[in-house]
Amino acid sequence: MDVTLHEHALGLTWVVDEPMERASHALRVDGRIWLVDPVAWEPALEAARGLGEVAGVLQLLDRHARDGAAVASRFGVPLRPLPRALPEAPFELRRLVDRPWWREVALWWPAERALIVPEAVATATYYGLGRSLGVHPMLRLRPPAGLRGLDPEHVLGGHGAPLHGPTARAALHEALARSRGDLPRFLRRLPAMARELR
Repeated sequence: MDVTLHEHALGLTWVVDEPMERASHALRVDGRIWLVDPVAWEPALEAARGLGEVAGVLQLLDRHARDGAAVASRFGVPLRPLPRALPEAPFELRRLVDRPWWREVALWWPAERALIVPEAVATATYYGLGRSLGVHPMLRLRPPAGLRGLDPEHVLGGHGAPLHGPTARAALHEALARSRGDLPRFLRRLPAMARELR
């Protein structure tokens, strides 16, 4: 498995080199590590362990089981699928989508101005349509209200590389503002995207 490891102020992000560009995160909070939607890639898990004690594994999207259960078992910590509260961590939970076929929660970390979102927005090529961040194709008509009003310094998505600094803030605002207007471009690109993601 080819993976790119990104070290940053919040911890680590690792992105699988594949059409879906699955991204996983290790967030360092007061010497403890929260693993988010992890793919079990040994170098990243070892690097995460070097950052501190693993506190838990978070699954923020109902269909992002990935390797969460196995990673939680390995570290002897709980797997927290779609958490409703995390009193032991500094994250605000934002329920973005709550439908029978799609349940998604994002983390907003106010102290770090960090947004960790598994699916609704991402930097993967097929999301952005040439922009650095884009709204999920199925949410373009009505982007989640829970993302509005945020001014992040960091955006860590479930697909693609993380964004940091003014780029992150501008990219989120642009993605939400252009979501509907980009639909015709998305529809024109759909056949090519379907071939790329096979």
